[in-house]
Amino acid sequence: MFLAKHHYAIELAKRGNTVYFLNPPDQTSISFKDSIEVSESEYKNLFLIKHRLFFPYWLKFKAFLAFHWLMSFHITELMKTIGKIDIVWSFDIGNLYPLGIFKNAYKIFHPVDEPLTKEAILSAAHAQIILSVTKEILSKYENYDAPKYLIGHGVSPEFISPTDAQEYVSHTPLQIGLSGNLMRPDIDRETLIKIITENKDIVFHFWGSFRSKDSNIGGAEDASTQSFIASLEKLRNVKLHGSVDTKTLASAIRNLDGFLICYDVQKDQSRGTNYHKVLEYLAVGKVIISNNITSYHDAPDLVQMVNERNNNISLPALFRSITDSLSIHNSQVLMQKRIKFAAENTYKFKIDQIQKWLEGKV
Repeated sequence: MFLAKHHYAIELAKRGNTVYFLNPPDQTSISFKDSIEVSESEYKNLFLIKHRLFFPYWLKFKAFLAFHWLMSFHITELMKTIGKIDIVWSFDIGNLYPLGIFKNAYKIFHPVDEPLTKEAILSAAHAQIILSVTKEILSKYENYDAPKYLIGHGVSPEFISPTDAQEYVSHTPLQIGLSGNLMRPDIDRETLIKIITENKDIVFHFWGSFRSKDSNIGGAEDASTQSFIASLEKLRNVKLHGSVDTKTLASAIRNLDGFLICYDVQKDQSRGTNYHKVLEYLAVGKVIISNNITSYHDAPDLVQMVNERNNNISLPALFRSITDSLSIHNSQVLMQKRIKFAAENTYKFKIDQIQKWLEGKV
């Protein structure tokens, strides 16, 4: 599954920049010398860095300062491999690669998830500009002097199609879509199962990992998660499609009647402030039914959500109400409005914005 950092890397490479995507280090083994491999990706100008540390990864959790000291030597070796870097664009809120290590590069810090730990805040040290998708996240970094800008999530061009706002014709049975990692512990599992079981006349399509071996973004695999996945697999009106690439997802979700988002805001890693998937759904134009999302709270034409911030008790009733009146919620006027909003938030548009903020700085 592609996250914001992947999409930004691809868009930057499309513009003719040479982009090196630094993956997390291989934690399966260590050697007494650095192992750094640079390979081409399927995208022109975009290279992937696979690497293994010469010191144990667990030092990050047991001896933080020692880990960073050793990491500085590792990054020095990496720079010898790839050469001079002009900009370091970091989405790392785990403080894995301290920005201060990159001595002669302009440093962009771009957290897209809620910073919940001390390390997440320290990750902004030495940043020369801080970008983020919500006001709530930016406020966590108020003690840093770097200029801060709200940029919002972006959407890939594969999702944008001006022909989507044609007259809506519902499916029989109705088809509702959900995308994302099903192993996330912050999914409101109880409410989601309730909605599915109360709407046996509706088919629910899930795109995203439901087994760790198929995931590049992790997830819980405890007994509770396994029970939840097993429950979904047993439901006759559920289809689990697993992880798919961006183009496949963009094509598949066009054949739906609407979308459902169902997270527990109290557990949610973004605290219900914003989700990347919203723009992907908006690009299709169909109605979105969701838990409370602060970034869209004053935009009922874009997202239909519950008012409560601390529970989803009213979400099943809202879902039924919306799906009973899809001809209204999927009118051409509303669909065009959603598609237009998404089209104005592509990654190309986001980078254009960021370039204006960086004028004279880089």
